[in-house]
Amino acid sequence: MKNILSIIGVVLLLAILAGLPFVIKNVSTINLIIQIFMYVILASAWNILGGYAGQISLGHAAYFGLGALLARLLWINAGVHILPSILAGGLLAVVFALIIGLPAFRLKGVYFTIGTLALAQILFVTVGNIWPYNSSFTPAEMRDFNELNKNIYRYYLFLVLVVSTVGTVFFLARSKLGLGMMAVKEEEDAAESLGVSALKHKIAALVLSAFFTGLAGGGFAYYFTSFYLNYTFSPIWSLDVLTMVFIGGQGTILGPIIGAIFFVVLKEFLVLNLGEYHLLVFGVLFILVVLFLPGGIISAWKITQRAVTRRIKSGNSRTSLKKGS
Repeated sequence: MKNILSIIGVVLLLAILAGLPFVIKNVSTINLIIQIFMYVILASAWNILGGYAGQISLGHAAYFGLGALLARLLWINAGVHILPSILAGGLLAVVFALIIGLPAFRLKGVYFTIGTLALAQILFVTVGNIWPYNSSFTPAEMRDFNELNKNIYRYYLFLVLVVSTVGTVFFLARSKLGLGMMAVKEEEDAAESLGVSALKHKIAALVLSAFFTGLAGGGFAYYFTSFYLNYTFSPIWSLDVLTMVFIGGQGTILGPIIGAIFFVVLKEFLVLNLGEYHLLVFGVLFILVVLFLPGGIISAWKITQRAVTRRIKSGNSRTSLKKGS
C-alpha cells in the first residue's frame, strides 16, 4: 500500500511539473525553476560519487565544463542538433573521467579531493587560453531563439534531465551496485575482504556522476545565450554543489534535491539583498552544517521525527496507565 501511494505521489508530482509552464506565465519564475532543475541534477550526480561511494570530489566543474564546451561547439559552431550535442558532452565527460579515474583513485582522503580540484583548475586555465572569447548568439540567432523557445523547450529539457538523474539515483540506491558503493564508503578494506571490488565500484560511481554532470553542462550551454567558454570550468561550480549536498544530506535521494532548492532560493534572496556578500553567508552556513549537523536537513528531519514519535508513544503509555489504574 505504501509503495502504491509513493508511485501515485511521484506521478502527480511529475504531472504538476509538466503542467507548470502552462500555468506560470512569469518568465522569471520559470527561469528560477530551470535553475533549480540544473542544480538538482548537479547535486544528485555529485552525490553518486561523494554520497554513495564516499569519494569527496572538488573537480566536478571539469565534467560540467566539458559537457557545456562540447555541446556549445557542436551546436553553435558545427550546426549539430542540440540533443545529440548534449549527449556528446555527457560522453566526453565520461571519457575524461575514465582517463583520470585510475590515477586519481590511487589518492585517498584529502589528497584525492585536492587532486580533483587541481585537474579542474588545469582545464579552467587551458580552456581560457584556447577559447578566451565570449560565446554568444548573433542578434538574428537571439531573436529566433527567443521566438522558437520562449523557455518552454529549455524547461522540458531540464525536466527530462532531472527526472533521468534522480530516477537513476533512486534505482542505484536499491541495486547491488549501489549497495557495493555504500560498502566501499563505510569500510573499503572490509568490503574488499568480502569480494567487493573497491576500484570497480569507484569507477562506476565516477562514470555515472560525470555523465549526468556533463549532461547538465550541455543543458547550461543551451540555456544561456552568452558566456565565456571557460566559465563553466570555474571552481565555484564544484563548491556550490558540495554546499548543496552537505546542506541537504549526502548519501540520500532527497538530500541533494532539498539542498539544491534551499540553495537556489536562498541565493536569489541573498544576492538581491546582499550582493556579493551572500558568499559569506553560505560560507558560514556550510561550516555550521558540517560542525553541528553533518547529516544535513534530512538528518535534522529524521531526528525531529524520532523525537515526535517517542513523545507520542510516551503520551500514549501514560494515558494507558491512567486508564488501567
